[in-house]
Amino acid sequence: MAGVEFTPEDATRISSLLVGVGVDLVEVGIISAAGSPDAELISAVHGEVGPERSLSLVMVRDRKQVAGALEEAGRLGCRSIMLSIPTSARHAELKLASSSLGYLKTLAKSAITQAKDRGFHVTFSGEDAARTDVERLNDYVAAGFAAGADRFRLAETVATLRPQDCAELVAGLVAIDGAEIEIHSHNMLGMAVANSFAAFDAGAAWISTTVGGIGERGGNSPLAEVLCTLRAAYGDTGRDLSQLTELTREAIRRGGFGSAFMSGPTTPHAYAYELLGQLIHPEAYETTPAEVVGNERSLRVRSRLSPALVEFALEGHDPAVDANRFCSWLAAHQEQRGNPLLDRDSIRGLAREYAALNLVTGGR
Repeated sequence: MAGVEFTPEDATRISSLLVGVGVDLVEVGIISAAGSPDAELISAVHGEVGPERSLSLVMVRDRKQVAGALEEAGRLGCRSIMLSIPTSARHAELKLASSSLGYLKTLAKSAITQAKDRGFHVTFSGEDAARTDVERLNDYVAAGFAAGADRFRLAETVATLRPQDCAELVAGLVAIDGAEIEIHSHNMLGMAVANSFAAFDAGAAWISTTVGGIGERGGNSPLAEVLCTLRAAYGDTGRDLSQLTELTREAIRRGGFGSAFMSGPTTPHAYAYELLGQLIHPEAYETTPAEVVGNERSLRVRSRLSPALVEFALEGHDPAVDANRFCSWLAAHQEQRGNPLLDRDSIRGLAREYAALNLVTGGR
C-alpha cells in the first residue's frame, strides 16, 4: 500500500503472529529482478516462520526478466512463489505491450515451466482477472494448469464483482481439470469479504487476506473478519484467534496508521457498548466473543445515560454514591461540556468528583 513500509523487525513480529493465529501461508516481498529491495524482508520472514510457510510474488513481464527474477527467488531461498501475470486485455496491453491471448498463454506457460523446473511451488495469477473476458480467462487458466502450475489466484484487482458474479466466475474455474483456486479481493466497494466467501462456497480453496484490510484500492479482505466468519458461520474452531487483536494493532501501528479507524473485531470499537443489555448479556450480540480474538469489552457512552448503566459502571467502586442522583448530575455535567466520550474509568472519576462535591455542599 502506498506510503506503508515495513522493516525486517516488523516483518518478523507480524509473520510470527500470523502463523500464531493459524494463517497457512505468509506472503512477503515482490521480486522482479536480481537485487530485490525486499530481500531483507523475505529473509526475515523465512528466519521467523520458515520458507515453507512463506510465499513471495514474482513479477512476469517477459521471458528474460522472468529468468532473472526466478534466479533471485532461488538465491533468497524461496520455495513458494506467485507469478503475477496480467490477464485482462487492458492490463496485458499496458504491462506486456500486447493484449494477445496467444502471447499471454505462451508467456505464462514459459514462466510456469521455468519455475517448476527450479523446484518451486507455483501459484500463477490473473491480474485484473475479475474484468477479464470469461472465455479468455478460462482458456488462460486451463493452459496454466496444463503447464504444471499448482494454484491459480483470481485477483479482483479492480473491485467490480458482486458475490453472485464472483461465485459464478469461480465455479467455472474450479471445473477446469486439476484446478486449485485462490480468491484475492479488493474492498473499494465494501464487498471483499462477501466476495471471498462467495468464492469459497463456489469451491475456492484459498482466501487471500491482509491484516486490518491494509491494501491498495480500498484495501483487501481483512484477515480478522475472514477468520471470524470461518468460526461463526462455518464452525472452524481449529485456529487460535486470541492473538488477532494484538496482530491487528501491531500491523496498524507499524504501518504508520496511528489511531485511524479500521473495521472488524480487533478494533478498540468492536466490543464497545453503551446499552446495559449489551454489557450484561454480550453473548446476545456477539457471534465471536471478545476474548476469542484477544480483545476486551468496554463501556463507551456520551448522552445515553441511565441510573442502571451508571450503577453497572460503578459496581465495586468506592466511595459509593446514589445512582439516581449521580446520573442526573452526570447528565447535566455532560450536556454542559458537549457530551464528551465516557468510559468506565471516567465515570468512576466523575463519581469521585460528585462525592467530594456532595460532602462539601451537604448533599445538594
